[in-house]
Amino acid sequence: MITLEDWALIRRLAAEGVPKARIAERLGISRTTVVKAVQSDAPPRYERRAASTSFTPFEARVRALLEDDPELPAVVIAERVEWPGSITWFRENVKRLRPEHRRIDPADRLTWDPGDAAQCDLWFPPKKIPLEDGTAKLLPVLVITPAYSRFITGRMIPTRKTEDLLLGSWELIQQLGRVPRRLIWDNEPGIGRGKRHAAGVDAFMGTLATKLVLLPPKDPESKGVVERRNGWFEKSFMPGRSFTSATDFDAQFTAWLERVNGRVVRTTKAAPVDRLDTDRAAMLPLPPIPLHLGWRNRVRLGRDYYVRLDTNDYSVDPRMIGRLVDVIADLDRVRVRADGRIVADHARAWARGMTVTDPAHVEIAARLRKEFQQPRSVATVGADLTRDLSDYDRAFGLAGEEAD
Repeated sequence: MITLEDWALIRRLAAEGVPKARIAERLGISRTTVVKAVQSDAPPRYERRAASTSFTPFEARVRALLEDDPELPAVVIAERVEWPGSITWFRENVKRLRPEHRRIDPADRLTWDPGDAAQCDLWFPPKKIPLEDGTAKLLPVLVITPAYSRFITGRMIPTRKTEDLLLGSWELIQQLGRVPRRLIWDNEPGIGRGKRHAAGVDAFMGTLATKLVLLPPKDPESKGVVERRNGWFEKSFMPGRSFTSATDFDAQFTAWLERVNGRVVRTTKAAPVDRLDTDRAAMLPLPPIPLHLGWRNRVRLGRDYYVRLDTNDYSVDPRMIGRLVDVIADLDRVRVRADGRIVADHARAWARGMTVTDPAHVEIAARLRKEFQQPRSVATVGADLTRDLSDYDRAFGLAGEEAD
């Protein structure tokens, strides 16, 4: 077989009119080789003939297993086919065959209409946030991005539970000023999975008059707008930053989002803030009635005058002991009401297992305890036991008679 350089030389000499016999003589090759080189449409390419290897007898059985499960581990396949040789060599061959048996899942290029959809997701910043009890924890950030404008909204929330997810969603939707016609989630347990929605989610969507879309597994493209931004946060927002609390994180994140929402997006060739008005105009109005969201519970206050909310205990006015009280909490505050009157108001603790106490409640409890334990005076007891003689005279019908 001739080299690429010889092939090029033969064609050049032939084009110059040099006889094929003279070209063959000059290069020391046969005239037939010269004729083939002149007539060929492509340069010569070396192709190695497939040779039988130790893997060849096992290939058909390996392909059969990969046809049933393209992701079956190579070690498992080796055990099933009773492979006797090197596992490294076997892995290389399985790696070569696996792409031929994977099912093809084409990704369409999606287009988004104004007001149609907002993509929702949780991002976990790779840096622990200091909490009230001195510990630190990785906390989720709820991100909602309208797909048409790409306008990013987000805030940190204490848990992934339904109550906090809906509270955070409502706060971010209020920042948008309008309601997207669809809210797109993947299978987040606090929102729902498949056709099953978490408790309270349907009422929330119904009040907003919007539609919840839960994506099927292996459909990243339908939520790619928000997920790409999550990766961008880690590369552009997080490096070089430190945070003293969740409030500090939100302050820095909000200030950063104000800047980036003014930058031109490559795919839309416009800044999100410039497309937001068009997006909003096609969205739904905010509901005309207030939303009753958050943590809600009615309990009878016990002698220890504390109520529990998400693993934390909060003190209540001890004068409410034995009465039914309503515990209501949002992302920031925990309030307790009795007959519509606030009897406790605390900042919500994001750490776990904490006891939050109002000093005023402790003082009231001490006073009530002292009053309960203080013995009643002798004078008071005597007044209760002593009766006027006229009472006894009336009782025995002696009223008006003189004693002997």
